[in-house]
Parts: sequence; C-alpha cells; structure tokens
Amino acid sequence: VDESAFTIEEARVILTAARDHDMPRKLHADEMADDHGAELAAEMGCVSADHLVWTSEKGMKALAKEGVVATLMPGTVLSLGRTKFADARAFIEHGVPVALATDYNPGTCMCPNMLLIMALGCLHMKMTAEEVLVAATINGAAAVGRGMQTGSLREGKDADLLVLDIDTYKEIPYRFGENFVRYVVAGGGVIKAPKVFKKKYFQES
Repeated sequence: VDESAFTIEEARVILTAARDHDMPRKLHADEMADDHGAELAAEMGCVSADHLVWTSEKGMKALAKEGVVATLMPGTVLSLGRTKFADARAFIEHGVPVALATDYNPGTCMCPNMLLIMALGCLHMKMTAEEVLVAATINGAAAVGRGMQTGSLREGKDADLLVLDIDTYKEIPYRFGENFVRYVVAGGGVIKAPKVFKKKYFQES
C-alpha cells in the first residue's frame, strides 16, 4: 500500500482472499505517507507490516493490539536520501514488537548488510544496542512466522548463528560499516568467513 502501488481497498481484497485460503499475510505500509496501511495490517491479521515510516499513533496502537511485528527498514530511507526514519522508539513504547530488515532490492536499497542496518537503528531510530539485537534476531524470525523455530539460542531451535570478532554486541552500532563476522554456523556446518581486509591489500606493489 503506497503511492503508485495498491490502494487500501485493493490491498484489502487481496489480503481477504489470502486470509480465506489460510495464507500468511505481510504488508508493505506507510513508507512514503500515512496511507493507514498499519491499521489494515492489524485488521487483516498480518504477521508483519513493513517500512512504517509515517505510521500514526493510531496505527501503532492497532499493531500492538493485534501483535503485528513492525519490520523497520532504515537502509531504504538512507538509500533514497531521505531524512525521516521510522519512529522505532514510539513503536517500542506502544508495545509493538520491532524487527529490522535490509529491504535488499535493486530499486531502493542495494544493501545486504544487516550489521549496518542495526547501526542505523541505533543512530537514527534511537534504539538501544539490546533492542537492535532483538530486532535482528528473534523479532526478525517472528516477522516471517518462524519465531518458534529460529531466532534465539534455545534447545530444539535451529542453530544458525554468527560468531563475531568483537568483545561485546555493543560494538555493532559503534563500528558501523565494518565486517567482523568470524564464523557462520548454518545447517549444522561451520563456515569460516574470509578476512575482508588482508595485510597485503595495504602493501605497496
């Protein structure tokens, strides 16, 4: 639901059909203006509403009441050269679970780097380091309906995870733009991440 995209009425028809067929529902909402997409996401029982840059307090309350995850995408705002970011602080204070995502796509945000997105959450959306960590893990899993299977280190869950070469998670927003992934654990295997900056790159030829 956005300018030059689906209207509220059109989206309601599509989401109603999806609900009638027991399909999980997500909604792109309120990115360029307050189009009342958040309220529609709550009404239609969406698992998440994404972007939400211009969502009103009424929309936030509706999302909180229905337990809809607010997936915020600060990389898109940065890529488009805009200055207004989603009000993560207000969503959290209204009791809305907040997730973070890259919105990686060739139109508005060619950035796959979640560590940078987490930094933007702190720097431009006033989230704490703890909040961005939750938003990028368990709440991110909840935003795609997989919170019971992955997203946190719990017995019985999938154990896909990153091992970062830092002393504390608080360095993630502080050292923005840096790749400090040391190992990736995925599908039961351990993958050693290559060094991004090797000494030879800085040696004169």
